[in-house]
Amino acid sequence: MKKINQLLLFGMLSITWSGISQDTIAISKKDIATKVLDNNLQIKIANQEYKSAKADYRQSNALFLPSITASHTAISTTNPLMAFGSKLNQEILTAADFNPALLNNPAKTQNFATKIEVLQPLINVDGMYGRQAAKAKMEAYQLQTERTKEYLELEVNKGFMQLQLAYQAVTVLEKANTTAQANLKLIENYFKQGMLQKTDLLSVQVRVNEIKNQLQYAKSNVQNASDYLGFLLNEDTANKVFKPIETLENKIVIESFNTSLSSNRKDIQAMDKSAEAYQKMLQSNKMNFLPRLNAFGSYELYDNTFLGMNAKGYLVGAQLSWSVFDGYKTIGKLEKSKADYQKSAIENQQYKAQSQLDLNKTNRQLNDAENKVSLSQLALEQSQEAYRIRSNRFQQGLEKTTDLLQSETQMAQKELEYLQAVFEYNFTQEYLQFLTN
Repeated sequence: MKKINQLLLFGMLSITWSGISQDTIAISKKDIATKVLDNNLQIKIANQEYKSAKADYRQSNALFLPSITASHTAISTTNPLMAFGSKLNQEILTAADFNPALLNNPAKTQNFATKIEVLQPLINVDGMYGRQAAKAKMEAYQLQTERTKEYLELEVNKGFMQLQLAYQAVTVLEKANTTAQANLKLIENYFKQGMLQKTDLLSVQVRVNEIKNQLQYAKSNVQNASDYLGFLLNEDTANKVFKPIETLENKIVIESFNTSLSSNRKDIQAMDKSAEAYQKMLQSNKMNFLPRLNAFGSYELYDNTFLGMNAKGYLVGAQLSWSVFDGYKTIGKLEKSKADYQKSAIENQQYKAQSQLDLNKTNRQLNDAENKVSLSQLALEQSQEAYRIRSNRFQQGLEKTTDLLQSETQMAQKELEYLQAVFEYNFTQEYLQFLTN
């Protein structure tokens, strides 16, 4: 019975493990760079914002194009004025209709009117500047969308390198675990021969457990890095994990960068366009004090039957309108647009200063990262040599167990620190290129 229960438990564990098994999907840096531009949600949001600004700009076409409306109205009235006017429009008025009794108390009169109206703007100076403001806003969003794509390319490269680093950490810790297991086997043999105390054996066992714990955390970091990359690519990472085809670079390539802020950066150009849009809106509100010239016209069809066309007429004209005073509304809008423009100019200046500050800071970070890589590489080589010497001396009985464990721990730690230093340098280099692009 006990064996049957064990078999059932084993079967349940096997089913559970197969249910949570993951698919490993190999990816390359080139593939994800293409996918992020097509699938990333932030880029899609930026595209929709640009389309919205483009639609606002297209609305300004009304400044040049006519507005055309058509209507058909049906009325039935005994109102004296409306009845007389309806007959007049229908061109059916007779001398009998001028009878005062009929004028004052008309019979029910029906009128069906079909009307086509055309409004054509001619001169609207404020609208011209408003259109220019809408165009500058649209161009600002377009530049911002392009900058968002550049940022996502940087971010997905960072996520890819983080995934590479996570896999490298697993490799290092698996190698450290293999070394620790070999040392444990050696210590156990020495302990059985009475050459070491139990405290030495316990210390090695503690070290083995520590490495296993670190290895578990490293594997969790692989899944975390894979999930983040899936988020950037807008892909579901449930029950699957990404694995990079390319391994993490274990060396750096020194490059020189221009540390001055480029005016060709897409986000800088977007800020300039945004300030230009506010400036055009200020000019538009100033032009609100000028008169507007618009043409209008209509073509009308009248009859006493539905959709009749017995009588017709047209009306054309032009209107010069000037808002002399609207209760301080125009003046208030002008003051608001002036404040908005000044605010945008200050924000533009602040953004450029902040960008230059970030550029200088990142340039110093690159120099620090380069120095860190050199020192980490030297420390790794020294720790590897120290472990080799201590391991040989330990086998000869010339080193303590604690010294061997410390040397082993230091070697694994220095290798992880070196990989982290290379990652930091390569990402800082890409980020500095992003800031100077």
